[in-house]
Amino acid sequence: QAELVQSGGGLVQAGGSLRLSCAASRSIHRFYGMSWYRQFPGKEREWIAQITNEREITYLDSVRGRFTVSRDFGKNTCYLEMKDLKPEDTAIYYCKVIGEPYWGQGTQVTVSS
Repeated sequence: QAELVQSGGGLVQAGGSLRLSCAASRSIHRFYGMSWYRQFPGKEREWIAQITNEREITYLDSVRGRFTVSRDFGKNTCYLEMKDLKPEDTAIYYCKVIGEPYWGQGTQVTVSS
């Protein structure tokens, strides 16, 4: 069992930056890795990025080069740095443990034009 608590997000103008955090209640080193998803209104959640404990990092094409995923084992926290944000990035963002049914509570990111 693991609880994931997200922070960060909010309202930003297009071209701006935000950082999302996802703090786990137990050591994230025990998991295969961490992933990030987002959900647009009326749509299914879509995977956007992940990082494994072997530091294998992958991104959805539409965010590659703008988003950076990282993790800090000492803080049991995973991060999603988002730069050059666009209005179409507006969504609720979720973190998740790869291969496990543990999700963060979600955080709203709104990008104004």
